[in-house]
Amino acid sequence: MAVAVARSGRPAATAAAVLLAALLVLSGSPGISTVVVARAALSCSTVYNTLLPCLPYVQSGGAVPAACCGGIRSIVSAARTTADRRAACTCLKNVAAGAAGGPYISRAAGLPGRCGVSVPFKISPNVNCNAIN
Repeated sequence: MAVAVARSGRPAATAAAVLLAALLVLSGSPGISTVVVARAALSCSTVYNTLLPCLPYVQSGGAVPAACCGGIRSIVSAARTTADRRAACTCLKNVAAGAAGGPYISRAAGLPGRCGVSVPFKISPNVNCNAIN
């Protein structure tokens, strides 16, 4: 495997780290823009994979699997920021919109309550995710 080398003889990764450190130091200087490193909001794939154990209940009813409740708790605890909560809401809203009609929506919407978990939004195709703080 080839390693890209900067002129100083150091690997390019080290040079990139030095450049990033320099940018961070300079960002505190007057007249220079601040470098902002943002953490990405929860992805829909994370939300879907975490809540996958809920699918049998949503489809058929019956007992709510413990892994489903654990997944709901996990998503709620991972959604620390407004962006995370809005992202999770949007993911679930999209799923709810695709499952319009039938008992699926009411089962999905009732899951947090059946698991004893408070979720800051209603699982519905009509929820306004932008209103979530």
